[in-house]
Parts: sequence; structure tokens; C-alpha cells
Amino acid sequence: MSSEDNLLPLIVEPEELADVLDHEDILVIDVPLRADSYREGHVPGAVLLDHRRLLKGSGDVPNDVPDIEALSALFSSLGLTRDTHVVAYDDEGGGWAGRLLWTLELIGHQRYSYLNGGIQAWRAAGLSQSTDPHQASPSQYQAEILNPEVSIDRLELRERLGTEGFAIWDARSVEEFDGLKGNNKHLGHIPGAVNMEWTHAMDSKRSLRVRDYAEMITELQAMGLTPDMEVVTHCQSHHRSGFTWLVGKALGFEKIRAYPGSWQEWGNRDDTPIEK
Repeated sequence: MSSEDNLLPLIVEPEELADVLDHEDILVIDVPLRADSYREGHVPGAVLLDHRRLLKGSGDVPNDVPDIEALSALFSSLGLTRDTHVVAYDDEGGGWAGRLLWTLELIGHQRYSYLNGGIQAWRAAGLSQSTDPHQASPSQYQAEILNPEVSIDRLELRERLGTEGFAIWDARSVEEFDGLKGNNKHLGHIPGAVNMEWTHAMDSKRSLRVRDYAEMITELQAMGLTPDMEVVTHCQSHHRSGFTWLVGKALGFEKIRAYPGSWQEWGNRDDTPIEK
């Protein structure tokens, strides 16, 4: 599915979404950090997705991608078809929404958008909200990992460290990056990684929308991250880095990837190199 087939741009403004809410191929998905946010008011017609369903939830890497059967069940329960254009948003500035869109990219479903600023921007625009739960009509969606290059595992990441044109964007806080904070066996960061906390990519004065693109590109370039590079982003559980992956994609980083194992895996092993 080419970008020309999409009903909306990757980053969609509230007013743009409001104009097409009734389109039969639009599916709006609310992936809030707080379930109460949906009950307090959501985009009319939006379905609620528990963000925990985006995680494997068990094993050595519980924040990894669910298996194909679980992904098929998830997207079938949401009523997805190959023609569906998903618009995702959340209540925190894009973390869980970004994780959802990254998962769609992973399975080759490329008709998707992010509601810029999430529910905060929708409310700030004075657009109508609903407090009535909306149930999707189930479908038979068969998920496949059609775009595996959007993800990277621990072994490949370790092998690629220090290679030319390869960079790591750590979306955690400065304290986590510097090894001063964390609940892992080992603290610090992956060697060679650069740090820009995920919230730094949000504009707090514009209802948590993505910051000005030119400013972001300039700051990332100063950190050594350029759109021609292969950039891997991560955080503690590939939640916060769901947003930084999305921002990178919006800025034209065509080879941006994510490490779903994130620090929860890397920082709890004894065979992974770490810097402080």
C-alpha cells in the first residue's frame, strides 16, 4: 500500500481528522496510559485498546512483540482489514500510540496516522467528545511480519555497535541514561548511544504536538543523528521510544528502527556492554 493510497498524512491534526471521522475506512484507536482517560472523553467512534496487548507480556523479554497468533487476534478484535486506515492517539503525547503504529509497520499495515497531540490537542481544539464506549465489529485479520527490518534484536544490535552510519537514540531520561536511576540489574546506556528524552520531542505549549520539524532536525543533527543514517531507538520497554520512532519517521528518517527489548532486556543481562 503506497503513501498515495492513504486517506490522511502520517501526522494528522485534530481538525483534519474531524472532517473524515465518518469515512468507512477510518478506524480511530485510543491507546491511553490511563484507562480513565477514555471514559472521561474520547474522539467519537474511537475504540479503546489496552496498551498491554501490544506487549508479549511473558518470557525473558515481556515487552517484546506478541506472537503472530496474538497479533492476529488483537487486530481482528479491533476490526482491522487491509483497507483500514488506523488513526492512533493516547493521553500522554504519543508513546503508546507510537508503539501501536510501529507494530502496524512491522506487520506491513502502512495505512496509519497519529493524531498530533492526542486527546489533549483534540480537547484543546474544542472538538466534540464521546463518553460512550464504542465496540468494533470484529474481522478476520491475519497478521504477518512483513517488515522485519523496522525491528532489531539484542544480538544484531550488539553486532552493529560502532559501525559506520549506525546510531542509537536512547529516549529515556538523562538520569537513566547516565546510570543514576533505574530498576535494572545494570544501569547506564548502550555504548555510543545518544540521549534525547522522548518528551523533548513534544511541544508542551501546543498540547503535546510534535515539535517544529526544522528545530528537531537541527537538534538531532547536532547529536549526530541524520536522516540518511540507520537509527535505532529504545527506552526501558519500547513505550517511550514508540513516540521517538514515530517522530523519526515523520522527520524523514527512512531507516529508523526500534529495539523492543530495550533496557529491560539489555540492562538485565551480564553479557551486554554498558557505558555510564
